[in-house]
Amino acid sequence: MSSVLDDGRPIFLSLADQIADDILSGVYPSGSHVPSTNELSAFYKINPATAGKALNRLVDQQVLEKRRGLGMFVTEDGVELLREQRRARFTESYLAPLLDEAERVGLSTDDLITLIHRQRSGPTHSRP
Repeated sequence: MSSVLDDGRPIFLSLADQIADDILSGVYPSGSHVPSTNELSAFYKINPATAGKALNRLVDQQVLEKRRGLGMFVTEDGVELLREQRRARFTESYLAPLLDEAERVGLSTDDLITLIHRQRSGPTHSRP
């Protein structure tokens, strides 16, 4: 099994997130065909039912749609739906705790903005 799917969570959740990452990064744009259950199970060496569960999760979220006899495709709104989900998850998982900790250590919003700008322009994130 790929290390991408070996993150301690159920495999179908990890696979659904991997497919979502690929959609967000442009590997599978809106309207494009995504790998089948069998292709995913062969590639990741997982049970086809697990691969199907991952795809169905994205269907339930209206990110993918089933086209009878053709396979699964990214919906027209799939990319934007994923972005909205990820923004909400980012806010809950990272931004809210960051703001709480900043308040505890006495950093203002302006201080945080300055730190973010410094971090973005630092040696590991420099732009040409």
